[in-house]
Parts: sequence; structure tokens; C-alpha cells
Amino acid sequence: MAGREQPPEQPPVAAAAAPPGPAEPRYEPVAPHWFYRKAAEPRERWVPFSAQDSARLEEAHGAGREKEAVVVPTSGGRYDVHLKQRQRVAVYWEEEVSEVRRCTWFYKGDKDNKYIPYSEAFSEELEEAYMIAVTLDEWKKKLESPSREIIILHNPKLMVHYHPVATSDDWGSTPTEQGRPRTVKRGVENIAVEIPNGEPLQIDHLVFVVHGIGPACDIRFRSIVQCVNDFRNVSLSMLQAHFKKAQEQQQIGRVEFLPVNWHSSLHSTGVDVDLERITLPSINRLRHFINDTILDVFFYNSSTYCQTIVDTVASEMNRLYQLFLQRNPHFKGGVSIAGHSLGSLILFDLLTNQKAAPEEDEQSREGSRTASSNTGIEELKEILEKLELSEYCDVFEKEKMDREALFLCTEENLKEVGIPLGPRMKILNYISSKKERQGASERGAAAPGHSGQAGPDGTSDSRDCQYRDIGLGQVSANYPQLIYKPTIFFAFGSPIGMFLTVRGVKRINPNYSLPTCKGFFNIFHPFDPVAYRIEPMIVPDVEFEPMLLPHHKGRKRMHLGKGHGRFLSRPQLQPRG
Repeated sequence: MAGREQPPEQPPVAAAAAPPGPAEPRYEPVAPHWFYRKAAEPRERWVPFSAQDSARLEEAHGAGREKEAVVVPTSGGRYDVHLKQRQRVAVYWEEEVSEVRRCTWFYKGDKDNKYIPYSEAFSEELEEAYMIAVTLDEWKKKLESPSREIIILHNPKLMVHYHPVATSDDWGSTPTEQGRPRTVKRGVENIAVEIPNGEPLQIDHLVFVVHGIGPACDIRFRSIVQCVNDFRNVSLSMLQAHFKKAQEQQQIGRVEFLPVNWHSSLHSTGVDVDLERITLPSINRLRHFINDTILDVFFYNSSTYCQTIVDTVASEMNRLYQLFLQRNPHFKGGVSIAGHSLGSLILFDLLTNQKAAPEEDEQSREGSRTASSNTGIEELKEILEKLELSEYCDVFEKEKMDREALFLCTEENLKEVGIPLGPRMKILNYISSKKERQGASERGAAAPGHSGQAGPDGTSDSRDCQYRDIGLGQVSANYPQLIYKPTIFFAFGSPIGMFLTVRGVKRINPNYSLPTCKGFFNIFHPFDPVAYRIEPMIVPDVEFEPMLLPHHKGRKRMHLGKGHGRFLSRPQLQPRG
């Protein structure tokens, strides 16, 4: 109809949305993790680096620095990884070099407890085949390993590795995928492996640990390195359990433990060959066990081999300390030493023969001089009272004389300060007799069986002394000097008290102190047949129980009765200076 309005045009109807189809397969590269092969073990065992160490190794690898001689410190700086050679090398002690591998693909057989990584080259082939299979969504891919074994990628969650039942020959036969298959996994997150926690970079304290008799250090016949590793792991677990917040806020770092081995140096002198010639063939195992362990005590009591032992211990601790400072130039913490069994006795003898370092700051030197001077003046008064010459105390005080100065006086010196002839002769006779006794004591100390006594003034005089010299009966040796001052000396399962008693020391002067070490702790288990207490030798009139150390995990020791456990015996040895 003319003039009739046309209806407005309707918008086109949208086509019905198509149902979503399956998402296209998307490939994501595998995340590698670095492992090292545990050396000196019968079965192949691979151990993962910590997440932090693996990230540092991957960073160096990704930077393309493998053509250079790149060294990456790992395991708290105790091992270096030579990236180009793929080797893990111990820094502070001798150990077999371990192989290092950048791992992405793993396999495990029925008899294997742990997953084993494929070689890096073959892992790259597997990863390339996996990428093609995911991208094209084509599975049932077959690959042949370098050892002519077959790997089949059935799907992303099922990949198997078959042992061949035949090898290629002139007739052209090929391996078949028969036999019991191995499980194949891609990526470290898909295998049951515990990635160790990384250690804090900050080191607050350094502890050297010296072993006892024999090459093995515990009932499982583990080496000193393995036992010290346990020390370190327990220390780290305690930090995580009890000081986690302080550690997260970087208020504290960690304690580094380093082993000191002297047994191998002693038994590399040829003494084992000499012992073998004189050892009876009967009860062979027992005799060789005695030669390897108990005889170390006799070696230490021999002047020849004692010198070898103390030289090895001191030089090794000095070497380790210098090497540690080179690798940790910002270290400002203290250094302590710990000894187990015979090792504690070696350290005790070494520390008692240290000389106080002369490089003290001026204030410490002044304080030490003042204390020494006051002590010397009191000793001088005692000497004058003993000689019935107390009326001359004022004369010596006016001249600022102490005991040391008195022993340097000549007759002319005494005459100059106005001492009459009679008192002068008494003093000179006393000085002469003391010097003679001192010389006799020093000569006797160098001889086996020496049993001279040392009085409070350091001279040998059994008539007017209460304590025997702490160094009494030690084997004559030239004790080396340490290049640092230990903060604490820890003795574990120590026979120090027994050896001092056998040497003739019945009491230790409560005022005695190790020349360069401020603290001393004697830690023992009540069932340890080699451990002895020390504090009864210092304070014999006081009976008290040793302090029970709580278990580091907080649990009780149900196998021990009341009053038993790992005890801390803390002798009150006063620090010098």
C-alpha cells in the first residue's frame, strides 16, 4: 500500500556459538635441577643440590659460561662445582671427586630405591621427542637410548623404558621392548626426592672438630667427615626449630663445623708396616682392630709419634682457618674447637702449651699488667713474710717492686735501695734456690716419668705447694702455636681427667686458665667408658651433679634413669686477661 510505513529492519540473528573444543596441547619446557653422584658407594646414587645451589648452577649454565673455568661454591662453601668439567670437589678435606649433572629426565627400575637421571645429552633427545608429541598430539613415540634400550612415550603420564632382549646383529634384528619395564619421569617435581634446605650464607661461628682413636668415629664406622656432617645438620635443624624468626630476619646466621683428621697422617709414616711384621697371625681381626685404634693412645704417649700428632692437628687447624678466611673474607665471628675422646686430650695438651698472643690492644695490656703487678706485689709480701723480712715491704713498695722484679735483682740493686747485708743475703739465697729448683723442674719435665710438683708461683717445690703443674707428665714435644684464640674448648667423651690423674695431677688450681682459650666444657654420656669428669679435681670439697643437657628435639631419653643423660661438666677455669 502506497504511503504505508515499512517496518523497521530487524537486526540479523547471531549464529549459535559453537561448543568449545578441546584445548590445544601446550608445551612448557621442563625445569632442570642439578644433582651430584654420591662417590664411593656400591650402587649408583644421585643426590640433589639445594634449591639455592641448583639455581646458582643453572644461572651460570644459562649465562653460557661453561666454556670458561667457572667454579660455583655449593653446600655452604664446602664444595666447589667446576661447571665445565661437571665435577664436585671438596674444599677443606680430601674426598673422591663427584660427577655433577643437570637433570631433567629420570628412570627407576624394580630394584632401584631412588630415581636415576639420564645423561644430559639423552635427556635433551627425550625432551625434544616429548615437545613434538605434545605439540602434534602424537604419542606412542619410540626412542633408542645409547645402550640400545627402548623408551616409549605412551602419553604425558605414562612413559616406560624397556630392557632389550637382543642386540643388533648382522641379520638386522633390533631390540624388542620385552622384559620388565622401568618407570620414566620428566622433571624433578614428579619424582619422590627431598630437596635439601639451603644453608644461610652468614656464618656466625666456626668450630673445628678433632677425632679420637682410629679411622672410624662412631659405632657405624663412619668417617670424621660424615660425623661432622651430622653435627652440622643437627645445628641447622635446631636453628630452624628454635630460631626460625631470627633467622628469617637475618639476625643470626649459622655455625660452620669443619673436621680435623690426624689419623691418616700418623699411619702414613710407615708405622703400620712395622706393626704388621710383629703382629701375631692369630685372632687376626681383633689384632688389626687394636693396631688401628687402641694403639693410637700409645702412639700419643711416644715422643716420636706425639710430635707427629700435635704437628698435624695444629697445622691442619691453622690451614683450615686460613683457607676459611680466604673464602669468607667478611667473617667476623669467633672460633671454637671440639675434641672427641683422645682428640680432646690432644687439644687440651696443645692449649696448655699455647703462649698468650702479644698483639693485645693497649687497654687489655694495661689491665693485664695492672692485675699481674698487683698479684706480684702480694706474692712479694708473702716471700718477705716467709723470710721474716716484713719490715722491708715499704721499701720495695716505694721502688714499685714485685715478685718478678725481685728475681731480677742483684746484690748491687738491693744495696742501692738500702737493704742491709743480713737481709740482703737471705733474699739472694732465696732467689738462688728458687732458680735452681726451677731448672731442675724443667729438666725433669723433659724426661719420661717426671713427677715434680709446681707451686703457686710456678716453681717446683713439694714442701710449699698445693697444686701440681697442669703440664706435669706431658710427653716432651715441641707444641706448635695456633694462629687464633679459640673462644670455647668442647671436650666430648673425654679422658682428660683420667690422664691428668695418671700423670700425677691430683688437683687443678681454681685460678688456672688455658693461656689463649676463655671457656672449657666437658660433655659426656654416663655410659661412655672412656669419659671422665674434671670438676672434682678443681673443687674437690663440693659435691654436685653435672648439668643434664636436654635433647635437641625436646624429647625425653626413656632408656636412661634418673640423673643420667648427656651431661655438661663445666669446670670453673678463669679466663686470662
